[in-house]
Amino acid sequence: MFLSDLLDEKCVQVGVEARDWRDAVRKSFSPLVESGAVSEAYVADAVAGVEKYGPYYVVCPHVALPHARPESGARRMAMGACILSLPVSFGARENDPVRYLFPLSATEADGHLEVLARLADLLSEERFLSSMDGAQAPVEVVEMIRDMERSL
Repeated sequence: MFLSDLLDEKCVQVGVEARDWRDAVRKSFSPLVESGAVSEAYVADAVAGVEKYGPYYVVCPHVALPHARPESGARRMAMGACILSLPVSFGARENDPVRYLFPLSATEADGHLEVLARLADLLSEERFLSSMDGAQAPVEVVEMIRDMERSL
């Protein structure tokens, strides 16, 4: 499975303004809620998880993979991409501030692991985040991810 197979252009946002990490998470999930991939309860659980356990889904410098438990309202496997205009702090010391969010809807408890592995492959490419910075439109993000995945 490729990330680009999960990533619908309608779920990609570029230049999003967020007041704080909570706002960033909610906004990153907005297209997934609109598409029916997740419920509002799922988004609330993704926020509550960080409030309770800390920023566990800030997976590396500047990158978060927001997700929640499947039973919280994951309706189908889906992923989005959200590039913030200005980064926000999650309280993840060495990985803050976060500018790139990849909200994930996983319908199985370990469904995020393969996505995380694929994302790690992309993040190991030095040009990945700088390519994301250069994206002006959602279609550019999807095409860039697709091209990079296929070249790995």
